Formats: sequence, structure tokens, C-alpha cells
Amino acid sequence: MIKVIDIHKSFGDEEVLKGISTTFEKGKTNIIIGQSGSGKTVFMKCLLGLFEPDSGEIIYEGTAIQDMDKDEKSELRKQMGMLFQGGALFDSMNIEENVMFPLLMFSKKSKPEMLDRVNEVLKRVNLVNVNKKLPAEISGGMQKRVAIARAIVNNPKYLFCDEPNSGLDPRTATVIDNLIQEITQEYDITTVVNTHDMNSVMEIGETIIFLKDGKLMWSGDKTKIFKTDNEAVTDFVYSSDLFKKIRDAQQNESK
Repeated sequence: MIKVIDIHKSFGDEEVLKGISTTFEKGKTNIIIGQSGSGKTVFMKCLLGLFEPDSGEIIYEGTAIQDMDKDEKSELRKQMGMLFQGGALFDSMNIEENVMFPLLMFSKKSKPEMLDRVNEVLKRVNLVNVNKKLPAEISGGMQKRVAIARAIVNNPKYLFCDEPNSGLDPRTATVIDNLIQEITQEYDITTVVNTHDMNSVMEIGETIIFLKDGKLMWSGDKTKIFKTDNEAVTDFVYSSDLFKKIRDAQQNESK
């Protein structure tokens, strides 16, 4: 579990995060939504320890990042997996080498043990016989699955996903969403997903927070997001033609 208490973050005279408090639950897909400029990316970088909040606390399993020494912060980073927006695979490395990279950096496993683990996570994301291929030789959806395998190869306690469906067609995006949720539940990970994709919200939104102008404006789950009367949330949700149709259908059914 990750607990956030009243964090603020400014850059110069611009206050980007304005007192956000929330909890990200273990074993659930916790989703952050909001328009561009809402503070989502800065918030996630604070969670990752890449930015230090000006005030407030980010608490991992009872210990605030701000109270950790250098070794404790290093250990925490080893417990984090990261799925980047574009996958961020190394073009010059084959799939096996890409997935093995975190093990080489952070584990003390032998090479055979590393290879066994690589094959285990590749199988978990439904990829076989791709070890020696380069990223350019596989599809975008397969690249995202490789990136997920790399993110979980070290058995992280925390998984962070930044726009995981960026650039994917709707069917492949749904596959990635479901895979993230399955892995979260299977490994009992605290997963935080940063997205603007309402389809993802409806697929895997177990807990959702909505940010606007650096403030937490709403929180709930996918069953409640269509029922809220929060105008900022409804404006965001129904900016998509698809969800406008869903709203209209719901309104017609209630008449």
C-alpha cells in the first residue's frame, strides 16, 4: 500500500500539486486520470521518488520516503517495476537481453537463474520463441508485453504504468489492460496506472482518482464514475463520443 498525505510541489512560481491526499491499495489497479496539465505526470514522478515534494508525505508500507536514508531508498527502488509510455525497450538488445536487464542491475542471481526467470515472465505475458528477436521485429502490442515482462522480472511490490495503451489499437489495448490487472492480482502488487484512456478506466478501474489543476477532485471506482454529479469528472468522462452515447443510453433507460 502507498499512502499520500497532503503533498505539494511547485516549480518556480507555479504550484503543480496542491495538497493531494490518497491511498493506493495493494492487489488493485489504482488509476490516475485527468486532462493534460492536471499534474498526473508530476504526481507519478513524486511517487517514484524522481521528484521530492515541497511538503507532505508519501508513505510506503508505513515508512515515508522523506524519512528513508540512501540505502533504504535504493532498496525501495528495487521493489518498483515501471512500464513506460512507449515501452522504452533497448533497440540494440534482443528481447531476452531487454527483460534480463533489471536482473543484471539489481539481482545476484546466476546467469542460468536469470534466464529461467526471463523465460518464466515471458511465458506469463504469453510470449514464447521471441528471445532472440529485436524489438523492431515484433509488433507494438508484443513490445508492450515485453515491457511488462521486464517490469515484473524482479518480483516488484509496486508497479507503475505510464499511459500503457499509448499507440495501441483498441483490441490490443484491452489485452494489455487485462494483463496488467491479472498480474496485479496474481502477484498481489500495488499497481498505479497513469492514463487518459476511459476504456482502460472501465476495463480495470478498481480505484480511480481524478486530478484537475493539481488537486484531487474525485475518487471512486468504475461503477461510480458514471453516477457522480461532479461536473469536472463528467466533462472529462464524456469528452469521448463513445461515452456520450453510453450516457445518453443510460438517460433513455431511466425515462
